[in-house]
Amino acid sequence: MKKYSLALSCCAALAASAQAEPVGEVDTAFKLIGPDHKIVVEAYDDPKVSGVTCYVSRAKTGGISGAFGLAEDKAEASIACRQVGPVRVTQPLAKREEVYSERLSILFKRLRVVRMVDPARNTLVYLTYSDLLIDGSPKNSVTAVAIDRGTPIPLK
Repeated sequence: MKKYSLALSCCAALAASAQAEPVGEVDTAFKLIGPDHKIVVEAYDDPKVSGVTCYVSRAKTGGISGAFGLAEDKAEASIACRQVGPVRVTQPLAKREEVYSERLSILFKRLRVVRMVDPARNTLVYLTYSDLLIDGSPKNSVTAVAIDRGTPIPLK
């Protein structure tokens, strides 16, 4: 049990380090009562790599349950990360680390973004997926940002 509480506190600390910024949204289904179903696009900057921003698109459930935050959003997301300025790694990176997490339902479902380092290619790989407390979803999306060889990626 201690192992799980430590993992949850680590995830919470990491989730707080990166904040999503809304970019835009499109309606996908009209709802007579409550907000429409939407696809939202959010941007977040990697908290340990300045100059890299990831864009995540995902479904957001509307209707009455969506208006009150009780709806469970679908476990589908897409990600695209890009170099948006000079890349600077602010501290040594773990080979694999969760950089962003957001709750998709009132109980236990989360959207996660994990950064992996490919040192052989000097590339940052970002993976997005969702999980549940008991059973996750195999639906995922991956993107990569190649870093100039003149800027080696420091590893922990």
